[in-house]
Amino acid sequence: MDGKIENIQDAGLSAQFVMDGLDIMVENPKCELQFRTPFELLVAVVLSAQCTDKRVNQVTSELFKTHSTPEAFVNISQEELEEKIHSCGFFHNKAKAIKSASRDIIERFDGKVPSNFDDLTTLAGVGRKTANVVMAEAFGGDNFAVDTHVLRVSNRLGLAHFQDPNKVEQQLCSIFPKETWSKLHYQMVLFGRYCCKAMKPECERCVFNCSCPSSRI
Repeated sequence: MDGKIENIQDAGLSAQFVMDGLDIMVENPKCELQFRTPFELLVAVVLSAQCTDKRVNQVTSELFKTHSTPEAFVNISQEELEEKIHSCGFFHNKAKAIKSASRDIIERFDGKVPSNFDDLTTLAGVGRKTANVVMAEAFGGDNFAVDTHVLRVSNRLGLAHFQDPNKVEQQLCSIFPKETWSKLHYQMVLFGRYCCKAMKPECERCVFNCSCPSSRI
């Protein structure tokens, strides 16, 4: 992370310029949620809303020992599931969504997580962000999921100018080549999580700090 990009303005915020910078900041991007199957990933992403991946991994490391299939979640009571996922926050709505999605996966998709984006978004608790993550990570799709980190980073760098995740997704997809979307999603997530933080961004070690429109140096 000791490389420096001298002038983001001169580069005109070109797609290649931003990609090169993120390659310096995040060399090997990958999903930090722990899972073994597309269904486990789906559950983990639902649990990750307003919760850290670290906490989700702590919860799922125990949860998936006994409940790792749609059938298992359909058969567990709402109350018991809420107790198991309580520390992830919003446990009532998340438990309800997971049970409903599990039922739909069994009844409508033969027990398998659908590998089609539109089908995924028909499941309870699955919005565009969750569907994009599952498509990219579980099925190798080219998808640009916009979470709070991607939203913050893209606006700070001047790549986007909205607080609506769907509009930011459209902007980012229009800037970058499709084959880079999934990689860039994780790069922006990790860059935002560990450097371009919400409260105390570490601008002094950021490759974009010389001319980032939001730099605090």
